[in-house]
Amino acid sequence: MKYVIGVDLGTSAVKTLLIGSNGVVKAEASREYPLYHEKSGWSEQEPEDWVTGTIDALRDLVQQSGVKADDIEGMSFSGQMHGLVLLDQQLRPIRRAILWNDTRTTEQCRLIERKLGNLLLTVTRNPALEGFTLPKLLWVKEHEPEAFARATKFLLPKDYLRLRLTGEVHMDLSDAAGTLLLDVANRQWSDEVLRAFELSAGLCPPLIEASGLVGNLTSEVAEVTGLSTNTKVFAGGADNACGAIGAGILSPGLTLCSIGTSGVILTYEGDASSDYEGKVHFFNHGKPDAFYAMGVTLAAGYSLSWFRNTFAKGESYDQLLSGIEDVPAGSGGLLFTPYLVGERTPHPDANIRGSFIGMDGSHTRAHFAKAVMEGITFSLNESIAMFRAAGKQVDTIVSIGGGAKNPVWLQMQADIFQADVVALENEQGPGLGAAMLAAFGCGWFPSLDACGEVFVKHARTYSPNPETSERYAKLFPIYQNVYANTKVLNEQLQTFR
Repeated sequence: MKYVIGVDLGTSAVKTLLIGSNGVVKAEASREYPLYHEKSGWSEQEPEDWVTGTIDALRDLVQQSGVKADDIEGMSFSGQMHGLVLLDQQLRPIRRAILWNDTRTTEQCRLIERKLGNLLLTVTRNPALEGFTLPKLLWVKEHEPEAFARATKFLLPKDYLRLRLTGEVHMDLSDAAGTLLLDVANRQWSDEVLRAFELSAGLCPPLIEASGLVGNLTSEVAEVTGLSTNTKVFAGGADNACGAIGAGILSPGLTLCSIGTSGVILTYEGDASSDYEGKVHFFNHGKPDAFYAMGVTLAAGYSLSWFRNTFAKGESYDQLLSGIEDVPAGSGGLLFTPYLVGERTPHPDANIRGSFIGMDGSHTRAHFAKAVMEGITFSLNESIAMFRAAGKQVDTIVSIGGGAKNPVWLQMQADIFQADVVALENEQGPGLGAAMLAAFGCGWFPSLDACGEVFVKHARTYSPNPETSERYAKLFPIYQNVYANTKVLNEQLQTFR
């Protein structure tokens, strides 16, 4: 049997998967690496840590699998988005990488808004947020001019890792879409944006499709990992694009619900014609000539972990959620808004904070636990409501992450989303999407869709319960009103935090 490797370069660890042509995972290996928070709001990593961790994980993967190097035909990548890696003339990092969750660039975001005006949404298709790459470039240009003067190229994290494994410099379209430098619809670097900020076009790497062939592993990397120089290396994509591929979100009507620390609702877009006015993210997909729109809940799974750590420390999630199935939909009139760290969609508001609304003496811990789950799901439903209002078909939702591990929560998603919710048999997330890009690139399948039919295996489908769904439909607008009615209160409380 032939195999491919998917490399998922995350924020806290790199995870590698070895998958056979039958879509079955043969082996897994991962390595963690540190984050650096030298100042408030700063979040950085050493690019060399990604390289060391990946090489160690690949060596482990090959050794534990027992698969011959010549039987591993291809490799591709998924990577944390937006992070800035500045390279000098020798293609070495000039400074630590500034990551997606770094928030130092608020002033640069306001500058981008002033200079670009309408171009921001018509060309880049996304608002200026601190996490994106262009604000980071402008911050370095302003605050570290000597370092910026040495820069000859910028890359995103997984693109730097791939450079070190192959010696080739590229950036795929799905990751480039998260830089605020890409003309998303026309799939090219925007001359207008570059001119507006006096940035050289030479800083931007050559663009390539996520499934595009970049080259082969260098002899040095092949020797230390136990792989072959014949292993083909494909560009790979942004983590959300690869997560969508790994969940089979490859055709109209399919939507992804991913509940991790944050939560994502992602819907497939066959072209760039949809206009969400910047209220959701709009990026190039990892599938050629396709796009996706994405809404984000900042504190999805984090809200539940916060509740457990605060009120049930030491208990398992099974213990925490014991009895929620006996609590009626709506938790006895108790509502929770998951704004613990601010919110992204549909309220890009860093100051808003969470609320429990409607508490009385009859509520038990099970009511509160279920209200937290309902509040997270209501927040995700705001993105679904926006997609439907724009004319999108949302009738089948693939659910992954923590929210897909509890049958009660999966049924709740179906009831609140008013759609069939599908759980996956063997969820591997973005790493599976990266492996699928390699399998498609190697020519095993005529399309990513065909690859998905083999690699993405559905388990159970949860359909809406009409009575429960109707009850949630009445609660949803009440939930939506909480934001407006607590916004001013939270602004007043800001000075007391």
